[in-house]
Amino acid sequence: MRRPIDPRILKLMLAALPHVAFDGWSNSTFVSACRETDISEKRARLFCPRGALDLAVAFHKWGDDKLETTFKKEKISQLKVREKITKAVELRIKIASDKEVVRRGAVLFSLPVYAFEGSRLVWETSDLIWELIGDNSEDYNWYSKRTILSAVYASTVLYWLGDNSEGSEETWHFLDRRIEDVMKIESVKAQLKKNKLTKEFNGLTRNLLKKIKRPNGNIDPNLPGYLDT
Repeated sequence: MRRPIDPRILKLMLAALPHVAFDGWSNSTFVSACRETDISEKRARLFCPRGALDLAVAFHKWGDDKLETTFKKEKISQLKVREKITKAVELRIKIASDKEVVRRGAVLFSLPVYAFEGSRLVWETSDLIWELIGDNSEDYNWYSKRTILSAVYASTVLYWLGDNSEGSEETWHFLDRRIEDVMKIESVKAQLKKNKLTKEFNGLTRNLLKKIKRPNGNIDPNLPGYLDT
């Protein structure tokens, strides 16, 4: 279950946004946010021990929260899965809206020391999108779907950051092409299952992969999954 953002962190994050375009997600931005919210830096460090990094993380999670609220209002029951995914990714990017704030975040999370944090946030967004469209996979497909969507989402965001077309139309065309590539992969997988030369090998592989289960509430939620023995 996703945890709500600490309201104190949310308050600081919103105060920080106007400064991010100029100073990035930096200590200077963090100090400015503390000053504008009348929260001492010493006190703020109690719930934001990593300073501006925690605010950058909160900004991403805030976008996910807005996606969840907005997407549930959309009429998507008649749409195909690929259309639902496309709509969700497009909506998530539009929610981010401020390219400079997102660009500064991309720079921050591209640093080796924060790369894992950035990857985790993208994964969480992909996981949320699959949940919103009703994914009920329980085996290795739970992981493969999120891995592929994470790559699609991340590449689309990077394309969007450099897109100057009206209404970001070129970005949505790029997204359509990436989704189409994913569909081609699924088509190839389906063909391999029917191929006599690969059928036996694929059967052995599937039996092994079926033992891999999605995370559940009975294990440490910080772990990515478990092997059913």
